[in-house]
Amino acid sequence: MRETGDHNEAVDKEVRDYIDGIPAEHRPLFDRLHRLILEAHPGAAVVISYRIPTYKVGSRRLHVGAWNHGVSLYGWQQGRDAGFATRHPTLISGRATIRLRPDDAASIPDDELRDLARAALDN
Repeated sequence: MRETGDHNEAVDKEVRDYIDGIPAEHRPLFDRLHRLILEAHPGAAVVISYRIPTYKVGSRRLHVGAWNHGVSLYGWQQGRDAGFATRHPTLISGRATIRLRPDDAASIPDDELRDLARAALDN
């Protein structure tokens, strides 16, 4: 693990390389989610799993990947999303995937995304 300059926490080289490779148009959204997840769970380990950053707290995992559309969140258990899926059904893709485009995310308050991360990762 090493200290990063713009994230104020330690992440390993593989995670840092992934983050550095995110296209500029999606980097602000990824950085926002990264910050909010770590605010919800400051002790979360950030590793690469399934080739994308994964936030680990105990036995819980939340995968966050940047794609052509924006950023997707994967891997929370059903019912552990603080009501996010109910409030934003059009952002849900598949069983447990949230597909956030920058425009969609702009209308979602930080508290709501932080609550999602907290619910997904609480043991």
